[in-house]
Amino acid sequence: MKVAIYPGTFDPITFGHVDLIKKGLKVVDKIIVAISNVVHKDHLFSIDERKLLIKNALYKDLKINKKKVKIISFNTLTTSLCYKYKANLILRGLRAVSDFEYEFQLAGMNKKLDYDIETIFLMADINNQVISSSLVKEIAQLGGNMTKFTTKSTIKALKRKLS
Repeated sequence: MKVAIYPGTFDPITFGHVDLIKKGLKVVDKIIVAISNVVHKDHLFSIDERKLLIKNALYKDLKINKKKVKIISFNTLTTSLCYKYKANLILRGLRAVSDFEYEFQLAGMNKKLDYDIETIFLMADINNQVISSSLVKEIAQLGGNMTKFTTKSTIKALKRKLS
C-alpha cells in the first residue's frame, strides 16, 4: 500500500487543499493529512478545531472515504511521521512560482533527513491555484463570499469564529 503524508497548517482547509488530496488519491492508496502545530505561527483555529474542520469538510461535506484519508496532528519532523506511518512519500502543493523555492528547499532538507522519502509536488486545478488559507481568512474577516474557496462547514466555522 502506498501511503503519503500531506503536511500543512490547514488554517483553515480550502478547496486548494481538497484538490490536492483528490489528486493525491490517484497516485497513492492512502493520504495522511497531518496538521502541523508549530508554535511560531499564529493560528486562527486551534489544533483540535482544525482537525474537526478537516473531518467535517472531507467526510461530511465532500463524502471522501475515511479509509483513504486519515487526519492527524503533529509537532515533529515530517520525516518522523513518515517513519511512524510507514509512508515514503510527502505530498506538497505548488500554487505559483513563488512557492517553488521554499518547497524545493524543504524537499531537499527532508531528503537529507531520510534518503528513502520522496516529495511529490502537485498543482491544484487552475481555478483553485490562487486560494490560500490566509486569503480565505481575510475574505471571511471582511464579510466576503467564501463559497468558491472552502466547504460549507468551514464557512460556518469561520463565521462563528470571527463574529
